[in-house]
Amino acid sequence: MKKALLSILTVLLASVVLLSACSNNQNAGETTAVESAATASNSATSDSAAYDPYAVKNRYDIPKEMFQKRSGVDYGTLLKDVSYYSTVAGDDKQVNILLPAGYDENQTYPVTYVYHGFGGDHNTHIDTDSYLVLLYGNMLHDGTAVPQILVGMDMYTDQLADKESKTDEELRFIYDKAIEETGVDLMPFIEANYPVNKGREYTAIAGMSEGGAKSLCTGFQWLDKFGYIGAFAPDTGVIPTEYYKGTFWNTPVFEEFPQPTAENMPYYLYMTVGSEDPWNIDCTLYYRDVLNEMGVKNQTDYVEGYGHDADFWGQCFYNFLAKVFQQ
Repeated sequence: MKKALLSILTVLLASVVLLSACSNNQNAGETTAVESAATASNSATSDSAAYDPYAVKNRYDIPKEMFQKRSGVDYGTLLKDVSYYSTVAGDDKQVNILLPAGYDENQTYPVTYVYHGFGGDHNTHIDTDSYLVLLYGNMLHDGTAVPQILVGMDMYTDQLADKESKTDEELRFIYDKAIEETGVDLMPFIEANYPVNKGREYTAIAGMSEGGAKSLCTGFQWLDKFGYIGAFAPDTGVIPTEYYKGTFWNTPVFEEFPQPTAENMPYYLYMTVGSEDPWNIDCTLYYRDVLNEMGVKNQTDYVEGYGHDADFWGQCFYNFLAKVFQQ
């Protein structure tokens, strides 16, 4: 009897040990899986947080094929001549809107606003098969840009019927009104009618020449709205300079750049000018020096061999689109 009881107790004890071991092994597996997931998550967060656009050198050797149409590439959907009412202009204005390949109205997207140069309009850079539309489509296809909505703006901010009669001097000051109009009228219209993410971390502005100057002005006037600013060979007229003094080109929008705080410092501020630019080398480098003295981080390139033209703007846009919203 004792022997039989001892055998039963031995079997029961072995079963308990076995169950305990199985439970411990199962829990160990679960802990390992959780730790692995946490490690992967932390790694991804670390990788994202580690991205620094200033640490990446800009390229100016982008081949012409990047600005040409390829077979098999979706270049998105272009919405042309979209009208909205501008309270600042006191009239309707128009924009061109590029929705990215794979656009889904149930998702939300960051947005880049694009200014033209002097004498242009909303069709200058974002139009059917334009260089910027093709560049962005190719970059998105190649995985070198983030899906986003591009908005081609018209800086003319006045009664549209009078546009053709305006002198260059009148246009310069009419363009200045686009700085206010972008924040007051255009951005609310885009945000109300298209699935864009709101917030400066999702909003960029870029332009060239006169549009580069206005990008600086708009970005700094609305530091709470724009996290990314691109100014390609910007004109004078942002802050006081010694260049073109006594002309309407030199009349400054700001007496000094508004000072960003830690909360609204641009995530990326990019300026660039070509060595063959006939007008804006000095003022671009002056803006750089002033911003450096203010402690405002920027990446400003002086590029050998480029002038003040579309070849250069394409290179600039490649660099800008490759960096915005990567964080």
